Amino acid sequence: MSARRLEGIGVVITRPREPAETLAAALAREGARPIVFPALAIEDIEPTAELEAALAGLDTAALAIFVSAHAVQKGLPAARARGRWPERLAVAAVGEATAEALRNSGFAAVISPRERHDSEALLALPRLQAVRGDSIIVFRGEGGREKLKEVLEARGARVAYAQCYRRVRPRTDPRALFEAWDRGEVHAVSALSGETLENFVALMGEAGARRLADVTLVVPHEAVADHRDAGLFARVLVCAHGAEGLANTLSQLRVLT
Repeated sequence: MSARRLEGIGVVITRPREPAETLAAALAREGARPIVFPALAIEDIEPTAELEAALAGLDTAALAIFVSAHAVQKGLPAARARGRWPERLAVAAVGEATAEALRNSGFAAVISPRERHDSEALLALPRLQAVRGDSIIVFRGEGGREKLKEVLEARGARVAYAQCYRRVRPRTDPRALFEAWDRGEVHAVSALSGETLENFVALMGEAGARRLADVTLVVPHEAVADHRDAGLFARVLVCAHGAEGLANTLSQLRVLT
């Protein structure tokens, strides 16, 4: 990222606290004034019979799909606690952050799209096209989209979920954020998902709703841009993946304002 191109731009980071702090540090080096305001938190869950059954099926599975870096962080230790990862079991990732988490965990070959970073892009890859008869384990949090399972089963695969964490709305106090907003220090809000966006709007409450119309919402995907709550903001911009993609988009704000 080029030097200080985000000087003075205030951006609210709504990711879970640990990744939010990492992103905030990268943006601060560019001169931005990031405000960490987690609108999503990740919690451990007690192992379930469904999770145990999915993990027991790893030895005969053809593919394991991780939908997020959190799925790697929570699911991989649970799988490895049962023994070594099966050598023939391929791994796939939704998004580059997830793929990087897998590579950092020792997987040299990760099936992942290079251009887009969503389930649709993963499903478009050749390996995900020819799955008839395959057993596939999807590591994810509780709930979430059913797109992967529906499409893979329609293509003839057997799909099981390994649900290894839950997403919750944290009790983040907005008062300090309101004060920064009223001082004119907030120019953009970054939200990674529709769920995060919904949580953020709920945490802002009625007292914060009027403030949203003054700032830009930055999201990584058109599906989030189309979310009903996105219409509460002055404008919505879709950015490319990662800190660099977000920084590139935030650098446009001076031109737009």
